[in-house]
Amino acid sequence: MHDPDREAALGELVRFRQEFYACLTARADALFELAEAVLCTDGPVRSLVGLSLAPEHRRGHGALYDAMNCGRIDIERLRTTLAGLPLPRAADGRLVLAVDVSPWVRPDANTSPDRSFCHTYGRGRDQHLMIPGWPYSIVAALEAGRTSWTALLDAIRLQPGCDVAAVTTVQIRQVVERLIAAGHWQPGDPEILVVLDAGYDAPRVAHLLGGLPVQILGRMRSDRVLRRPAPARMPGARGRPARHGGEFIFRDPASWGDEHVITRTPTRLYGTATAQAWNRLHPRLTSRAAWTGHQGPLPIIEGTLIRLTVDRLPSGGQAKPVWLWCSAIDLDAADIDRCWQAFLRRFDIEHTFRLFKQTLGWTVPKLRDPEAADRWTWLIITAHTQLRLARPLTADLRRPWEKPAPPERLTPARIRRGFRNLRTKTPSPAGAPKPTRPGPGRPPGSTNHRRAPRHNVGRILTTGEAYQRPTHHNKGTKPRRQG
Repeated sequence: MHDPDREAALGELVRFRQEFYACLTARADALFELAEAVLCTDGPVRSLVGLSLAPEHRRGHGALYDAMNCGRIDIERLRTTLAGLPLPRAADGRLVLAVDVSPWVRPDANTSPDRSFCHTYGRGRDQHLMIPGWPYSIVAALEAGRTSWTALLDAIRLQPGCDVAAVTTVQIRQVVERLIAAGHWQPGDPEILVVLDAGYDAPRVAHLLGGLPVQILGRMRSDRVLRRPAPARMPGARGRPARHGGEFIFRDPASWGDEHVITRTPTRLYGTATAQAWNRLHPRLTSRAAWTGHQGPLPIIEGTLIRLTVDRLPSGGQAKPVWLWCSAIDLDAADIDRCWQAFLRRFDIEHTFRLFKQTLGWTVPKLRDPEAADRWTWLIITAHTQLRLARPLTADLRRPWEKPAPPERLTPARIRRGFRNLRTKTPSPAGAPKPTRPGPGRPPGSTNHRRAPRHNVGRILTTGEAYQRPTHHNKGTKPRRQG
């Protein structure tokens, strides 16, 4: 039966696979078939070498590791290709981007360079641990409604000692510029909404992204203090005019005053969601930390503060208020509801991280070279993108104990089960392998006399000042703090 929508979706998937292969500039066939094995392997990816046993990977395990270590990917071209794909939008037609950091923990990889102390959750009861690894900053476009799908657009590995806000700002700016070049935003369209968690300084990110058609929405800690606009100067007053108004203390309701907007929305799981909003609040900046060396007067970064409360939580826990700060001002009730609902959609990127690590095997390989880790990360991103493009094409191969789901509600893991059947309808650009003999390798019984160098573990600071963990070079030597 002729289905134009299905044929258009299949053509989009075929074009992306062809363009992805064109982005592989070295060891292209092996890298492409490695991504195919990730998509077609039954069950979660347990090991990197195990992917060489998949029928879709026609080469040996030696070619697999050679592709990971010596392959090349044109990352800029691949980023442009991802920005040109159809992207999900919010209910009002605007693009909503989520930015978050996910760590690839490598606590025992002493021979791997560029590791940083990554903030990890859930490794103990109510414990937040700092574990060495490679942190990756990932940008994704969010869908409307409850879903586990996101459209991945970019990923960068954070270097030790980098300024997270500055690096993230450059990343967001480049993503937005690619989206504009691809025609996803035109003058007159709603501004792109960028959603951040509490680990980012939302006002500073909004200041650094000035000039772009974006709004910044970020979560704030409950111990923050903001300032109101400076009061009007009285006639005949002397001295320097005030730059800040009264304090708005999050933990002191007496300092809040009257909100300019309040909305109440009934929800199925949380009861009534109440959003209170105060207009034109800003943090009082000082010439310390990230603002050290700022030329000229410190800016006044005004925005809208939103306090979101709900009646109950599905888990039965205590429902604490959520504080949000938006870089837009003079918002009405509809805009306030749009902001806090968009922030709740930010947690969809956590589903993508869990799929990466538990199903696609993102953090499974024990790679030594961080460039090889970047290569593997982009293969996982392209595999996830192919799953997203295959949503209207794949049949639901559900387990007997799973409930039926409509096609638009299938999860990425369930789409992956049927990708092997869909792959036969999409031509593979990878060439057939050529027979060869393995090299002689190291003589049997010999030892490796070339010891791999050990590397320090760095730390990412908001000031951009690098800190290196001391390394014990000789026994009996007292370690010294460096940096």
